[in-house]
This record gives sequence, C-alpha cells and structure tokens, in this order.
Amino acid sequence: MSKLLEKIDTSFLNAKNIQLYIFRDDINTPIPNNPHIAGNKWRKLKYNIQKAKEKNHDTLLTFGGAYSNHIHATAAAGKAFNLKTIGLIRGEEHLPLNPTLHFAIQNGMELHYLDRSKYRLKKSSEFLEQIKQKFGHCYILPEGGTNNLAIKGCTEILDDLSLQADYICCACGTGGTVSGIIASSKKTQTIIGFPALKGNFLTNEINELLQNYQNFIPKNWQLVNDYHFGGYAKSNTELLNFIQQFKQDYNIPLEPIYTGKMMFGLLDLIKKNYFPPNSKIVAIHTGGLQGFQT
Repeated sequence: MSKLLEKIDTSFLNAKNIQLYIFRDDINTPIPNNPHIAGNKWRKLKYNIQKAKEKNHDTLLTFGGAYSNHIHATAAAGKAFNLKTIGLIRGEEHLPLNPTLHFAIQNGMELHYLDRSKYRLKKSSEFLEQIKQKFGHCYILPEGGTNNLAIKGCTEILDDLSLQADYICCACGTGGTVSGIIASSKKTQTIIGFPALKGNFLTNEINELLQNYQNFIPKNWQLVNDYHFGGYAKSNTELLNFIQQFKQDYNIPLEPIYTGKMMFGLLDLIKKNYFPPNSKIVAIHTGGLQGFQT
C-alpha cells in the first residue's frame, strides 16, 4: 500500500463496517524539500509548465481570489522553475496581506487587483486580448489552473493511489481535480465531489470540462452540495472545531476552505448510512494548508 495512504481506524467506522482511507497528496512533493509544490495544484501546473517552456514563455499569468491555493502554488512553481509569475487577484488589496498573498510576493509574483465586475470577464476573448497587450508574452492559466492539461495531470492521482476503492471523494473548487479523477476512474467506482462554493453551477462546468477533455461524460459521479458552510472561504465554529479535533485524533491537518468541508461532509454521510456496508472509501487530501494556522 502507498505510504501516502492512511487508514482512519475508529470504532465508529468499524460499527458501520466502512473502510476509510485518506490519500495524502498534500505531502506528495515532486521537488525534494519543497513542500509548497504538492497536491492537486502541482498536478494542474505540471503539464502547463511543460507547455509554457515548449512555447518559450518566461512568464505565467493567472487568476485567483485572495486565499487561492492556485495563486500560492503558481508563485512557488514559478520560483522553482525560473519563471516570472503574475497574479490577477479578485477584489481590492487589503493590508496587511494574508499569508497566501504574502507568500506569493515573497516568491516573486507580481500582484494586480481587479474589481469583481472586471474579474467576471476573465474568460472573455476581448479581456484576454487586453491582458496580452498589457503584460506581453505570457502563458495564461485560467482560474484554479483548470484546463485540459490540468485535467491530464489530475488523472494521475488514481495512478498513484494503489488501492481499488468503491468511492473516491474530493473537494471541489473549479472542478478540474475531480474531472481528472472522474476521467481516470473505473465504471465500478463512484466519484463524489464536495463543492466549496455555494450554488449548483458546478455540475454543468464539470460536464463541460469532461466533454472538452475526452468528448465523453461518464455517469459514475455526483456532487454533494450540502457542506459548503455558506460559500467559498466561509466557515463557522462547528467546522473549525471539527478540524481541530480531526488533527488531534488522526494527526492529519485540514483547512476550512476545501478539505475540512469535505471530511466533515463525508463523515456526516457515513453517520447517515449514505454508504452501504463493506464500502471502501478514499478521500483525496488535496493540500491547501498554507493559509490556515490552528
């Protein structure tokens, strides 16, 4: 079994006859002694950086919110691979900078802030053309790093898993990571995504991502929209207490934007007998711990 796979062994799970594992992609670092490049964000960047180098780009430009794991990872990867980085951040600058944006600047990322109306135009061809005129010869990554090359990188998560699970669970932001898992899963497996954002829009976006990636939309996946805790980067005392208790019980750190919500939701579903007895479940720990200290 992979050293990155940790079994959660409790009397509660034994009573439910459920096997639960966490795949620690958050500590799966491709560059020795560089913990800032790990998890799903690195998988999304891997083939994009390769493509940028092939096209002789020396600058990565991307989009994200003030707490974006993707902004954090892009800054770290840019420094590691000798690429300049530019981050277009949703909203206004707030000083002092939070740990994510402070880290980005420390790693050489140039930050520019867009008001929310302009930020919503980030996918439009006219806006992207303006970006190219302003910043020059940049390799442009979409929000969250999600494109076909990112999905390709995320298909490799299951290659590293070394365990045939009945259910694979993953937190969702832009949908790129779960799309890669869906695309590489077996028909006998069920993939469950836990959106960190409020609303039901993500189903259509994942369908579109899968269609563009492989011209086929598998049926073995679903989203559970009940554990967003009010929306992106929103949390409450119940969630924060859960994260602290989880760390004490299993020595596995979570954060309140993605992985904390997924694990809270997953354990709640197990309590409600959502999964049949004898189910083998793997939860993907995608990382994103840098902006949260407990």
